[in-house]
Amino acid sequence: MLAITGTVLAVQANYYRVMLDQAFSLELLDESGQKFSQLVYELLCTRRARLKKIGQQICVGDRVTVEEPDWQGGRGAISEVSPRRNLLDRPTVANVDRILLVFALAEPTLDPHQLSRFLVKAESTQVDVLLCLNKRDLVNDQVWATWCDRLTSWGYSPIAISTYTKEGINELAQHLQTGVTVVAGQSGVGKSSLINLLIPDLQVRVGEVSQRLGHGKHTTRHVELFALPAGGYLADTPGFMQPNLTVTPQELTDCFPEARQRLASGNLCHFNNCWHRRDEPDCVVRGDWERYEHYLAYLEEAIVYQQKLKNTASADASVKVKDTSDGKQQQEPRLLKKRYRRESRRSEHQNLDTDDD
Repeated sequence: MLAITGTVLAVQANYYRVMLDQAFSLELLDESGQKFSQLVYELLCTRRARLKKIGQQICVGDRVTVEEPDWQGGRGAISEVSPRRNLLDRPTVANVDRILLVFALAEPTLDPHQLSRFLVKAESTQVDVLLCLNKRDLVNDQVWATWCDRLTSWGYSPIAISTYTKEGINELAQHLQTGVTVVAGQSGVGKSSLINLLIPDLQVRVGEVSQRLGHGKHTTRHVELFALPAGGYLADTPGFMQPNLTVTPQELTDCFPEARQRLASGNLCHFNNCWHRRDEPDCVVRGDWERYEHYLAYLEEAIVYQQKLKNTASADASVKVKDTSDGKQQQEPRLLKKRYRRESRRSEHQNLDTDDD
């Protein structure tokens, strides 16, 4: 049986669009019943029942093996999912190499707090972050130079582009020629227009910026990988305004390049569990760097998130979820099996022998 490998481009209900690593000739039947050959690069696939039975989820970006169930129908069946290098949640994309964070210099106005939050969220995924600022044609050289210096102090080298004049598009495309790139950012900053320039034959629907709200309307409804002309894949993601920070206080420091640089200098904080607050003695992270106030604000969220994880773990350990006869679920106290399990006869005899001794 023929087995080929490929990458999952999209998940649609119980079907998976798979880009094959190499094209093959597929024999199909026309309306008159005559056979004809067609070179196939993509397949619409189902998944083997075995994968469903073991609870194997198939995500966009997964590397999969496709078997040959019925070439006449033009469909394959996924029989195996390769181990993932990573998995992003919200959006759910596997094997991501970089996040392309797109913001606009104007229309909507670039908000440093929003930008900082998106950067921290992107850094928390532990993949490379590439910052791109669109609508360069709407600001003068002085405004761009100010933002460039400011973001350099944050630890980033932004790429200026304009989807209107096409400035910087070729430079950006060179960074995306390998691997999987996830595009993220606020709605209305030009993500869809950028994708249309990077992949001319695609024609993603473009939205407009709301004059009343100051941001764009959502045009992307689901996650999908698009093959770039020069190689690599681009994943457009549904727009969202305020990404949730799902990091612990210990992980938060790694989400700020400025903090990582201070810790990499060789100096260490006085305490190993330092959270780098203002009142921490001999802390090497705290200081007059611009985003330190952002760090302190996000630290409070990280503390709440850590406590939520502890509460969830405690709840999972003390209760169990049971399905009722009417199809609903209810929680019941989890019984300790050792307390209620009857001791075996062999153990009873062993205990008796021990007592006699």
